[in-house]
Amino acid sequence: MTEFSPPPVAGCCRAAVVQHPPVFLNLEASLGRALELIGEAAAGGAALIVFPETWLPGYPVWIDSAPGAAIWGQPAAHALYHTLAENAVTVPGPHMARLQEAARARGVHVVMGAHERRGGTLYNTILFIDPAGGCRVHRKLTPTYTERLLWGQGDGSTLAVGPGPIGPLGGLICWEHWLPLARAAMHALGETIHVAQWPSVRELHQLASRHYAFEGQCFVLAAGTVLTRGDVIEGYRSLGTTDPGALALLESIEGDAATVLQPGGSTVIAPDASYLAGPLVDEPGILYADLDAARIVRGHLLLDTDGHYSRPDVFRLHVDTRPRANVTFGGDDPSVS
Repeated sequence: MTEFSPPPVAGCCRAAVVQHPPVFLNLEASLGRALELIGEAAAGGAALIVFPETWLPGYPVWIDSAPGAAIWGQPAAHALYHTLAENAVTVPGPHMARLQEAARARGVHVVMGAHERRGGTLYNTILFIDPAGGCRVHRKLTPTYTERLLWGQGDGSTLAVGPGPIGPLGGLICWEHWLPLARAAMHALGETIHVAQWPSVRELHQLASRHYAFEGQCFVLAAGTVLTRGDVIEGYRSLGTTDPGALALLESIEGDAATVLQPGGSTVIAPDASYLAGPLVDEPGILYADLDAARIVRGHLLLDTDGHYSRPDVFRLHVDTRPRANVTFGGDDPSVS
């Protein structure tokens, strides 16, 4: 790993975690909703605005909740994947540009979870957009269980941090928080604010997020979506042209329109693992919290896992941050994606 010396942390900022449903599977409508919510959070004083995992255009709940979704050759599952691919963002791309313009216009950091289409593969991606409109990405390293039906694996080139409102800003997605070496790498990069994106932040995910805050001595914004079965059906129908089999597969999810599939649970956690805001459960909303960097400095008196509480004479970690390409052509630099 390249040597990295994070700048000293200083100052305070207001952060916001958005816990509203997207317009499920409808990228254009979800983006419109996102722009409104960014405006609302910025008007509330937020310098950093965070959305949940794959919020654009929604976590694919059918892979866990619809019977038969994983059967080989299932036409309805193929149709839903087709819809998802058509409603995934590209980087760069027109939907990305509108998010960048919103961040520039409001002078805020925006962290968005998205399905990203890169070549012929979908990735579970975090988009980090800064107030100048710059963008970097993190692609989930290891899709979990049924997620492997949809997403490719990211590589070490996106395991990084960037400038945030009070120092280095980074993030991981869902079960990446149980990759011990990924956590160690991120801690070594000196995060002051860590975005923990989840479909929803259930009890086990609360434990992982609070542990991360203490282990990394950083603020953690744990972002989850609140989503009902009705949101899923209505969102898909909003596309206008629906596949009857795909609609039937979504309708096979148990419950009625009010049945909560994702309960939200978003929260903001301090470096001592205490809650600054939330958890917000079973209802939409925006959480706000003021983050004081002094809490990080004081916490390092007790714990710095990449400093006085580390043992490099016993343990060493090498992180390969080179982009991985399957094919390179004559004259190409294989280190460039």
